[in-house]
Amino acid sequence: MVLGDLASSIGNVVSDITGINKTTKTVTGSVVLVKKNFLDFTSLTSTAVMAFSSCLAMVSLSSSSVLKILILFFFEIINIIMFKRNQNCCAVANENGGKLGKLEALEYWNLTYTPPLAGSDSLYKVSFEWDDELGIPGAIILRNNHAAEFFLKTITLEDVPGEGRIHFVCNSWVYPDKQYKQPRIFFANKTYLPHEMPAALRKYREEELKALRGDGTGELKTGDRVYDYALYNDLGDPDNGADLARPVLGGSAQYPYPRRGRTSRPPSKTDPKTESRLFLPTILNINVPRDEQFAHLKLSDFIAYNLKGLVNQIIPLLEAFVNYTPNEFDSFKDVDNLFFNGLPLPTDLINQVANNIPLEMMGEFFRSDGQQLLKFPVPKLIEDRSNPFAWRTDEEFGREMLAGLNPLLIQLLKEFPPVSNLDPQVYVNQNSSITKQDIEYNLDGLTVEEALGSKRLFILDHHDTIMPYLQTINEYTEAKTYASRTILFLRGDGTLKPVAIELSLPKMEEDKIGCVNKVYTPAEHGIEGWIWMLAKAFVNVNDSGHHQLVSHWLNTHAVLEPFVIATNRQLSVVHPIYKLLHPHFRDTMTINALARELLINANGIIERTFCPGKYSLEMSSVIYKSWNFMDQALPNDLKKRGIADGDIKSLDDLDRLLIKDYPYAVDGLKIWFAIEKWVRDYCSFYYKTDEMVQRDPELQAWWKELREVGHGDKKDEPWWPKMQNLEDLTQSCTIIIWIASALHAAVNYGQYAYGGYFPNRPTLSRRFMPEKGTSEYEELEKNPERVFFRTMSSQLQSLTVITVVETLSNHASDEVYLGQRTPNWTTDAVPLQASDAFNRRLAEIEGEILKMNIDKKLKNRVGPVNVPYNLLHPTGEIGLSCKGIPNSISI
Repeated sequence: MVLGDLASSIGNVVSDITGINKTTKTVTGSVVLVKKNFLDFTSLTSTAVMAFSSCLAMVSLSSSSVLKILILFFFEIINIIMFKRNQNCCAVANENGGKLGKLEALEYWNLTYTPPLAGSDSLYKVSFEWDDELGIPGAIILRNNHAAEFFLKTITLEDVPGEGRIHFVCNSWVYPDKQYKQPRIFFANKTYLPHEMPAALRKYREEELKALRGDGTGELKTGDRVYDYALYNDLGDPDNGADLARPVLGGSAQYPYPRRGRTSRPPSKTDPKTESRLFLPTILNINVPRDEQFAHLKLSDFIAYNLKGLVNQIIPLLEAFVNYTPNEFDSFKDVDNLFFNGLPLPTDLINQVANNIPLEMMGEFFRSDGQQLLKFPVPKLIEDRSNPFAWRTDEEFGREMLAGLNPLLIQLLKEFPPVSNLDPQVYVNQNSSITKQDIEYNLDGLTVEEALGSKRLFILDHHDTIMPYLQTINEYTEAKTYASRTILFLRGDGTLKPVAIELSLPKMEEDKIGCVNKVYTPAEHGIEGWIWMLAKAFVNVNDSGHHQLVSHWLNTHAVLEPFVIATNRQLSVVHPIYKLLHPHFRDTMTINALARELLINANGIIERTFCPGKYSLEMSSVIYKSWNFMDQALPNDLKKRGIADGDIKSLDDLDRLLIKDYPYAVDGLKIWFAIEKWVRDYCSFYYKTDEMVQRDPELQAWWKELREVGHGDKKDEPWWPKMQNLEDLTQSCTIIIWIASALHAAVNYGQYAYGGYFPNRPTLSRRFMPEKGTSEYEELEKNPERVFFRTMSSQLQSLTVITVVETLSNHASDEVYLGQRTPNWTTDAVPLQASDAFNRRLAEIEGEILKMNIDKKLKNRVGPVNVPYNLLHPTGEIGLSCKGIPNSISI
């Protein structure tokens, strides 16, 4: 049957059912949807009739299987809309005595298939009958009576009398009707506070939110739309060994944590408090609400596919490859060959694994010229071959604390020597042993007191966070490492010069934990130069762990997930704050679920390749105890770290920065205040008074749930905004958007540029510092490069980190960058104008960043390695561009 005949037959059937045969005004429109086939790696072809049938849910032309679409009409002056589903009809009524519209049955939708749009979109024309008494369409109720689901993007009605064009922006999977207790409803793209919504639509708004909340019980299945909370009890795998058990994170004073999305998997057999692990053939079967899964372009699914392949196929290949080698890199030349020349793979090894690795992935990791070389993209850090060892300089070591992968920890040193804040009831003698004599010769003629007084001494402090776990890590994992403090001096040219590194080990002193400190100072040549290089490497091991577990995972991915859940549970899709925040939640729940399955789980990639090992997430839980939502605001963070000398309330206060050439802070503040202005302009349009904030029941329920459930372990903290005025709302939404966009971009998309060349940022240390008089020290004198690689991450660990951070650093082809929005997302002119102004400001910031990056006076913008700081450049480029701020945490 051709499409035209199919549509005609559908029309005849509907006419027979309804008994309608009259002429009224015809309103036309279009439906854009995506066929399921295009979203799968399997069966990418189908006939037009099959696609039409699958997408529009019309398998049979019997009266019981016709797709039913009801349009709710309302006059803005009435209160109630009544309609009868069983008659396919609508009626308009006012229970308070208003005019009662006559009962009108909707005629069939005349569905006309047109050729596919760009990508996988398909467009269908639609028409329905309308008369003057029906009013303006406000919502669409849709029933899918077919056995297959489809992704509904938009429904657009043309020339609606008195209104013109009306858009229904859906962007949702529609599953068979039997899976829903209530049929699917989609609202027109108008924005309403709860009390402003036409009364006829309010109950549908409330029913929709009720469906999204669920009842907190039962097994969640594919297609369920329920957003609910759970503890982090899905990281361990006790059924496969006691060594794979992990504590439950969240719900206790000992291990507080943000909540994650509930998946409802059964408990493990060994421990009823631990959720069982997922062992399914496709990683996309992780249970998150279907609309939260990766976007409907193949590349997004391919990212998940890549992650699964990395764990199950590529990493075993790397393990096999390592078995053919000495299992270690011996020199920096060996590492450089990995990027510039490639390492040959044994033919029998390739043959062994070729049948198990998809061609797409083979092409990603191996050369396609027949030489079968293991070769990776060249990290930006070493692209400039005019100075191949620029990454080893002290200037670059200090610069990366301001413009590298983790520029969030450097802080003003206020007291010398540095002191510890660890509990004195448990710890003793934890203050620093660095003396004036250790650093004073390196302060450009200043005394320590003068450097402190002029605010030119800074510290990268990894002592207090690591010391509580250090003995356990060194005894029960393969790691051998230290707690560390690094003192840096701000030079006249704006660069940071490291002047001392202190490495500390725990030591029991009676019934308390003391420490043994050793101080290292800069040296360039001979064995002392290599000792100094190793000291910097130990610092970077600590910084790499803190970056991945805290700056990246905890402070962006984990803390944001409760906001995703609460927003969907408590704010209607037509609520202005939902519309403001929703673009910044794209794909976050899915990438977090993938991380729990593959990266941060027991014996996952993070535990195998980063220093804290099996204690990684437990340590992040302890650090979450000091997490403060308000400190996530960049101006507050800079002030807290002493980088800002006073409050920064606008860009006019940039001169308060103690480090003027601090690329993360300078670019970040530009982005921060642009976001804040956009949020303020947007929110003030809908909330004219503080009282409106207080009386918005959805907003108050949202904020209450965030505090008391989503971040329930922090619910009693005094710093939570009270959400009683416009300022509370503006600041809170600005912080949420900042975390989801710029903060995540700053700590994620530079991973390959700086960490792909692993000697620059080793993630694990396996031996302690060589001591004079030992065989290790003698070996260091004879073959320092060999000792360096035997001390830091192994070959397999390094190769594993490279493969993972390459995937995580990629910008996808369907990336949605900060400020970009779905067309027709609202009808309100003022918010649209504010959005345009926001994008114009972002474009200005791009120009300012490019200008700063070529300013030779700003030495921290590019540095010795010649890598310009573009991580907070608003728009980006596909691939490993190290540039761009996506709207959301989507990888």
